[in-house]
Amino acid sequence: MLPLVFSWFGAAAFAGSLAYFLFTFFVTFGGSAPVPWTSEGGVPVTIDTALFTAFALHHSAFARTSLKRWVSGLVSPALERTVYTWIASALFVITCAAWQTVPGVVYSIPPPWNWIGYAAQAAGVLFTFLGARALDVLDLAGVRQVVQSQRKESDSDAHIPLQTSGVYSIVRHPLYFGWALLVFGAPHMTGDRFTFAVVSTIYLAVAIPFEERGLDDVFGPDYARYRKHVRWRMLPGLY
Repeated sequence: MLPLVFSWFGAAAFAGSLAYFLFTFFVTFGGSAPVPWTSEGGVPVTIDTALFTAFALHHSAFARTSLKRWVSGLVSPALERTVYTWIASALFVITCAAWQTVPGVVYSIPPPWNWIGYAAQAAGVLFTFLGARALDVLDLAGVRQVVQSQRKESDSDAHIPLQTSGVYSIVRHPLYFGWALLVFGAPHMTGDRFTFAVVSTIYLAVAIPFEERGLDDVFGPDYARYRKHVRWRMLPGLY
């Protein structure tokens, strides 16, 4: 019973961290004063980059099989994903809360053209939702593994089937494409928003090849065929 409660609270923490990020990005980051960029602006950018790097390195570390095995040795294997979810949620909240204000406004699209940016952001939310739904949100949050373990299901260690249809037929990583649309689609691009968009998207772009090595190990020839069929990793026509 306790592991299941722990996993469900972890899922709630994950959802809460995403909600906090959305509030930070749309409200807090949108309120930067339109002051000119100065050399002092490099200090908060450096701090913010370090904050996001700490969060990102945790994600990369938990993608390593050796660390997963180590965590599974400390807790039950079914709780490994839940532990990741708790830590990732806490680090994401800390990153947003400790973010240092970057001065200035990069650009601001006036009405009625600003609707183009809002449309891009809406498309980003849609891509993220469809991509996450196809992967099973409860599995991503770590709840599914605990439920299967308590039911003693024989396929509790089975991985999520390879997704190749829907948004996965457009790019191989639609959640990352959705993220790029969301953060870069802001029609009022403050220094905070631009810094967050650039740093986070660069990390995702760099992380994809390493993630795909793991997917090659899991799915083998099926993933190789998928990569040939769907050429673009994250940004259609670019990458």
